[in-house]
Amino acid sequence: MTKLVATNTKDEAIRLMSRRIDVSQADEMKVMETWLRRRGEPVALSMSHDAGATHEMSMPGMLTSAQLRQLRTARDRTFDRLFLTLMIQHHEGALAMIRDLLATTGAAQEPEIFQFASHVDADQRAEIARMRSMLQ
Repeated sequence: MTKLVATNTKDEAIRLMSRRIDVSQADEMKVMETWLRRRGEPVALSMSHDAGATHEMSMPGMLTSAQLRQLRTARDRTFDRLFLTLMIQHHEGALAMIRDLLATTGAAQEPEIFQFASHVDADQRAEIARMRSMLQ
């Protein structure tokens, strides 16, 4: 979704929000990949619609193909509102996954994972609040 910002909006606040999201998600992915590698687990998982994924809402908050098409064709203020709305949906999906993780017996017992989940939860909540404010 953030890749569309460069061509679909002129709003500098949306561009800044997009850059923040890119940085935070890149950092989160590095942490998860490092954690998996240390345990000898596979890392290769593509969630990119651009890579030809055919899932429809396979994870909480993931955009459907129709939502992504709508976002790709939207421009300026229409894009901005849709981007924020869909990004909030995406972030709320992350919160649902964290809630499910923490509710699972025996999960997130390692301090590293508990701390990671807590940080992601706080970051996602802060970004959602910022995006809701931008929508208003």
